[in-house]
Amino acid sequence: MQQSLCRISGNPLIPLIDFGDQPLGNGFLNSTDFEREYFYNMSVGYCQESYMFQLIDQPSPQQMFHANYAFYSSTSKSMEKHFKAFSDSLKDSKYLSTVDPFVIELGCNDGIMLKNFVSSGIRHLGIEPSLNVAKAANSLGVKTISEFFTEECANRIVNEHGQADAFLAANVMCHIPDINDVVRGIKILLKPTGVVMFEDPYLGDVIEKNSYDQIYDEHVYLFSALSIQNLFKDYGLELINVIPQKTHGGSLRYVLAHKGAYTVDSSVDEIISKELRQGLDKAETFEMFKKRVQKSKSDLINLLTTLKGQGKRIVGYAATSKSTTILNYCGIGPDLIEYISDTTPIKHGTFSPGMHIPVRPYEFFKSNPPDYAVLFAWNHAEEIMAKEQEFIASGGKWITHVPEVKVH
Repeated sequence: MQQSLCRISGNPLIPLIDFGDQPLGNGFLNSTDFEREYFYNMSVGYCQESYMFQLIDQPSPQQMFHANYAFYSSTSKSMEKHFKAFSDSLKDSKYLSTVDPFVIELGCNDGIMLKNFVSSGIRHLGIEPSLNVAKAANSLGVKTISEFFTEECANRIVNEHGQADAFLAANVMCHIPDINDVVRGIKILLKPTGVVMFEDPYLGDVIEKNSYDQIYDEHVYLFSALSIQNLFKDYGLELINVIPQKTHGGSLRYVLAHKGAYTVDSSVDEIISKELRQGLDKAETFEMFKKRVQKSKSDLINLLTTLKGQGKRIVGYAATSKSTTILNYCGIGPDLIEYISDTTPIKHGTFSPGMHIPVRPYEFFKSNPPDYAVLFAWNHAEEIMAKEQEFIASGGKWITHVPEVKVH
């Protein structure tokens, strides 16, 4: 969907970085699908009125989220702990009614967060457009409907279930191009004392860490507190708290409510001030980001080419959506990276989007360790490093690109 205007303000976008032709970030495919693989131009732009950093073009939601969506949240133990803590923080807060509380989660995936409300007997509803993961959620007893969330959907939910105490989302809101429709729906769903709590990769961290791989087809936006405050205020909803998270290499949890329902926490003014100092309201900041992205690309290509010339074996570790951006932007294929190791069964035997690097089961990595592993799941580095002590002890080395290309 070509979009030369800001999806929030309607003003022309300032073009920033062109990452060239990119496939679907999570579009792992079979060899028979190579010739008909879908590509689009992935460029990002910025609007100085809405403060929104966004893709200029994006595939349709139906192309990205479907019955064969290749990501199950519960494959990560660290994320399971994170969502347990997220749900516990809501259960322990002042936001849930004492009588028959009702919680909704948008993009509940396989039920990794809502199952914590099931176990507490709290009324809930998951909304998940990808049918395969929605089925997985329902199999856990998480009541889930499989559709895209809209204002019309919100009206149906209220008619059937009543209004919600809390509307949750994690790594989902940044996926939705028509986010204005979603915010209208949220306003309908929330009780007068209800809250919105959602978290997504944080623009401030992406700029600071040069983690440009957070930009891919599903991430139509990279949010800041500035852009979220601006987006929701037109619908009578205000930002009342922000809580930094370590997930995904740096995320921010936003808490919003009907204007005047709660006192605004001091954290909101503090982070807005920090963002203004960082320059997240200025296009020049993103021009400097562009130069650092270009340097990261050349540094990574040079390193891999040099190592391969020395006869070293290099593999990728974790077949992530983020890796799709890196591999295709840098033009890295099976000539440099032998295969990508991954623990997700649905990806085994497939090939990486665009560059067609084979994806192999984790057992390949364990039984025949390479000299170097490119850590595509760098945001899970702590969990992975603890798991891979044997690889490190045997002389295996890691390559990361955040915040700079480096060998560990």
